[in-house]
Amino acid sequence: MKNTKIDKIDLVLEREVFTDQSTIGTLYLNGERVCDTLENPWKDNIRNISCIPEGKYDVRLRYPRESGTRDYLHLLIKGVQDRSYVLVHIGNFVHQTKGCVLVGLSSSQDVVNNSKLAMDLLMKEIINLGGTNINLIIKKKEYEKIKKLVYRLIH
Repeated sequence: MKNTKIDKIDLVLEREVFTDQSTIGTLYLNGERVCDTLENPWKDNIRNISCIPEGKYDVRLRYPRESGTRDYLHLLIKGVQDRSYVLVHIGNFVHQTKGCVLVGLSSSQDVVNNSKLAMDLLMKEIINLGGTNINLIIKKKEYEKIKKLVYRLIH
């Protein structure tokens, strides 16, 4: 990714795999894949056991001095209805999400791998881009568009 400051930073989390235990997705920064994500499954936005609703959110850097439990730079997702302190942070297993978003370099069922490396990469890229005016869109992956494209290619 380029090492230049820009006016805004766009994160897109595309949710792709849904199980009774977790939600796996991919996180993009300004259109480029950065890492995989792990969240709780959807359970009506219930704090600590559900992923957050799809939508658009403002995000900011959250420093270690602001947290009693995270001793590294991470992200705070702001404006989540009926929720507070929804973070993007390090963790590998769904029981570590507690309603937040975990990042990893790869994923398998209900797990993300190399979470610390993924977080370090994400934070480096965000800081290189200025570290402010961060927007997040959370949505389901649009498989219908992919199906139509594949159909056109083979027919």
